Order: sequence, then C-alpha cells, then structure tokens
Amino acid sequence: MARCQNRLNMINRRKFIQLSALASTGLATTNFNFPSSKSHILTLSFDDGFKKSFYRIAEIHENYGLSACLNVIATGHMKNFNTEPQWIPREILGNFDDWNALKVRGHEVMPHTWEHLNLTEIPEKKAKKNIDKCLAYFEKHLEGYQASEAVYNFAYNASNTELENFALERVKAVRTGGWLVLKDTMVNTLPINDHHGRLGCWGHGPDFCDNYVEQEVNKFLETEGGWLILNLHGLDKEGWGPVSTKYLDALLKRLVNIEKLAVLPTGVALNKISQE
Repeated sequence: MARCQNRLNMINRRKFIQLSALASTGLATTNFNFPSSKSHILTLSFDDGFKKSFYRIAEIHENYGLSACLNVIATGHMKNFNTEPQWIPREILGNFDDWNALKVRGHEVMPHTWEHLNLTEIPEKKAKKNIDKCLAYFEKHLEGYQASEAVYNFAYNASNTELENFALERVKAVRTGGWLVLKDTMVNTLPINDHHGRLGCWGHGPDFCDNYVEQEVNKFLETEGGWLILNLHGLDKEGWGPVSTKYLDALLKRLVNIEKLAVLPTGVALNKISQE
C-alpha cells in the first residue's frame, strides 16, 4: 500500500510540475495557432547544461515572456564525466536539481545524450544502449518528463537513419544536423509531419556566434516562413560557439515584437503544430 501511495504521489507531483511550467510562461492559455497566425518559428536550442549560463538564459527569456529551450547531458554532473573537457568542463555543469528548478519556472529541458559521444563513431549496439540509458535517466530524474513529448538532441548533431529510427521509437522527435535532413535550405517545413520527427538544426563555433545568429535570423525573416532551429551552447565564454549575454538580450527584445514570428522551444512548437 505504501509503495502504491508513493507512486501516486510521484505521478501527482509530475502533473503539478507540468501544469506549473505551462502556467508560468502563459503557455497553458496562449491562443497561438500554427501555422495560420505565425508563419515563422524560431528555436534557440541551447546544449550541454552550463549552470551559470542556463540560469541566465532562462532569466533573459523570462524577461520577454518566453520559455528557454535547454538540452542537458544526462551524466554531466557526475564525477566521472570528462568528455570534451575543453568545451564542456564538468565543474561548470549543473545537475538535475537545477534542471528541475528551471522546468518548474516554465522552461523546456530535454535530453542531450548520455555522455556526449558522437554516436556514429562508436559501435551501433553501444550507441543504442547510450540512447536508452539517457532516456531512462531522464524518466527517473526529471520531474514531468514524458517520452512521448520528448525531443532527443544528438551530440555533435551527428546521427544516421538507424539511430534516428531507434530514438524515434521512444521519443516524439530527434534534433540532428540540418545537412542530414534538409535539402537546399536551413528551414524546417511546417507541419512537422513533412519530415517525420527529424528536426534539422544549425550552429557555429568555436568562437562567438553573435554575428552568425544575427545573419541567419535576418535571412530567415526574409523567407516565406518555416521553422529555423539554431543550436547554441553557453553564454559569454562558456561552451563551444557561445553567444554574448548582451546580444541574446537585445535579440529577444527585438524578436518578440515581430508579429509573424514565434520564439519557441522544440517540444512546445511540436505540440502547437500537431494541434492544427
């Protein structure tokens, strides 16, 4: 009986987290209709899980009534994590207490691999095991996590059809390199069914990418519409290809005033599109 009650309490807590997250950003009551009222969707998809940066990214988004798109490494907080120490030093990464706190505030937290390996460069069996371990860890440690609503974000945006299909049996969508899923464009089409849960994204590094983001966003706004996903990392000097705090703040301040544009996390955008 006690075990059943604990399970019920956990389920109720997860439901509360989900509703709190939606309410805190106004997403529970928003009347956006896609694609009719918004021809352009932009996602700034931040990877890895830099504690200082992610709290600041969340704060800047909140200042403009937006929800941040945050993708974290399942094992980044563990003492044995040492992948890419130049760009992802363990000592500046957050943990699932941080990710749950940001989720409660209304921000989207999604899986960004088990240990940040390029899954196309290791045996397929190990790669699939890494995907399963990552998703299982999120299921256990991220409040309100639902695999059916999740987006799996490949490390290095490196994938292949076999790994994408394997992940798509478990999650709603995968985010990978745009060059792998898009043809002659940087823009994902709407509705999402056109590319079957495969989201193409683009990034720039290792230096600051303020100019790159500005250039690509401006080009995107000149198109007829679609969904542009830019893959970013930390702020200022944190991570590969960071953006400056000052630029991110100025960018969002400008973008929220563009009528045809919605700035949304991947999971939220997918849900809005699927409701059409």
